[in-house]
Order: sequence, then C-alpha cells, then structure tokens
Amino acid sequence: MPTDTETTADTETTPTAALTDLFEEHRRMLLGVAYRMLGRAADAEDVVQEAWLRWTAEDRATVREPRAFLVRITTRLALDRLRQAQARRESYVGPWLPEPVVTDFGPTAPDTAERALLADSVSLAVLVVMESLSPLERAVFVLREAFGFPFTEIATALDRSEAAVRQLAGRARRHVDEGRPRYDVDPAERRDLTERFLAAAAGGDLGELLSLLAPDARLVGDSGGKSKAPLRIIDTADKVGRFLCGVAKGSQSVYDYRFAELNGAPAVVAFQDGRPDSVFQVEVRDGRVQCVYIIRNPDKLHALAGL
Repeated sequence: MPTDTETTADTETTPTAALTDLFEEHRRMLLGVAYRMLGRAADAEDVVQEAWLRWTAEDRATVREPRAFLVRITTRLALDRLRQAQARRESYVGPWLPEPVVTDFGPTAPDTAERALLADSVSLAVLVVMESLSPLERAVFVLREAFGFPFTEIATALDRSEAAVRQLAGRARRHVDEGRPRYDVDPAERRDLTERFLAAAAGGDLGELLSLLAPDARLVGDSGGKSKAPLRIIDTADKVGRFLCGVAKGSQSVYDYRFAELNGAPAVVAFQDGRPDSVFQVEVRDGRVQCVYIIRNPDKLHALAGL
C-alpha cells in the first residue's frame, strides 16, 4: 500500500529499458485507478497508454518520484475523460452499468483484508454509487479508499490543498456509505445462490425465483439500446420474477453458461455462438437475492471473449 514516503529515483540517466520496466511495475495500479474512475476497461487502457506517452516524453530531470508522477498524470487524464463521459451518459439509452472486468489482483494484494478492500472498491454496486459523485470526489475516493494514498499526495495529484482534499474525501465517503450495500456475503454462498437463481431463471420457474428473491429486489439491465434489456429498473420480487420467466419462455436461443469472478464477485457469462452475450451478477442479503445486474451492451463484453 502506498506510503507518504517515496523513493527518489535518478531518472535523468535511466536507460529506456529501465524506464519501461519502471512503468510496467506500476501499470496494474494505474489501470486500477483509471478503471475505478471511469467504469470502462477500454477507457482505462487508453488513459494508461496516454500516461505512458507522457512518461516517455517527460524531461527526466524533472521526475524525482516516478510513482507520484504516474499517478498524478493518470488521475488528471482520467478526470478529463470522466467529465466527457458524464456528458455522454446523459443520453445513454436505459440504465448504465460499468463494464465488467475479470478480477485478478495478483501478487499486489497478498493480504486477505486488502483483497477484500480492492474487491469492494471495484464491485458493480459501489461503482454504480460512485456515479453520483463529482469527478473530483470520485478521484479522491478512489485514490484514498481503494489504494490508500496519503492526503498530501492526493492533493499534489489534483492540484488542490490538503484541507480541500480532506473535505472531498469526507463527502465522497458519506455518499458511498449511504448508497453501498451494507452486508457481507460468503463467496461460496453467493455462488450457490447465483447458480440456483440462474437455473430458476433459465427454466422459467417463478415459484423458485420468488423464494430466492428478496421482497424489494431490483433488476438493472444495461443494453445501451444495442440489444434487448429493460430500459427501466424493475422493482419488487414479483415483477423481477415475472420478467425473467417471460424472457425464458420467449427465448429460442441456446446459451453456454460459464462462471467467472467479475468485479470481485461470482458472475455468469452467457455465450451464444462462441461470443459473450450477457453477464449476470447478483447482490445477496440475508440469504436472498437483493439485486440482479444484467449487462448486454455488446461494447462492454468484448474483453470476456477469452473466458
């Protein structure tokens, strides 16, 4: 986890290969920051690529703390792109959900508690809540809560005072705490419920669906207007169950279902003719399904083709 102390590097005489190695050492973290800021893996990749170009073009004598420099550039690039994306999302067709990503925190998070923190910060539920934050609040929340950067370093990255950053952090934390799910679920329990729920949905078993759904359950579908999905959030167990049964009875398609860990939690990816067609993920509370996420926008599924 980052600390207030940075190792000073003499980058003026660092060979090109060493500069590449240094950037690659931080790539996973930079992608993590950019994805949590933007909610789209492709946009995060673009931001990190632009950070790489700026890293190679920078006067080496001016870069004394490579990690701090890379985080600052990545965060500012992500902020610019986020402001543009928020304007585009006002005309998005139907509910918007983040692009699902395969979760692999690798050796950077060996501690169980740290893994849990990273998984929570990238969950669909939390990323959806973060959509209500201002771009600056989101940047502060990601850097502070997900990666533990000190306030002094965040202030430098955002060109704000430390006092202002602390205020942004407090507001962001309150908003996210108010909106995020307030429960922890054992991964094995969540996978079991996901399997049972999928079987009931695929079979059009309304009775079983109602037994698995919480009374105030919701279904959120994201198609971007490019495939079939509800254009509004569906509320209550009865309406969610009946919608899923209607889909099952009206579908003539044959799917290949594969389990994966997406955004820190079990999910099901439905393939049709070898291509990812849909992602299903559920939130679980007190042993019942609280929310169903369905992502069918094909633009958000390309990266899952290799599962």
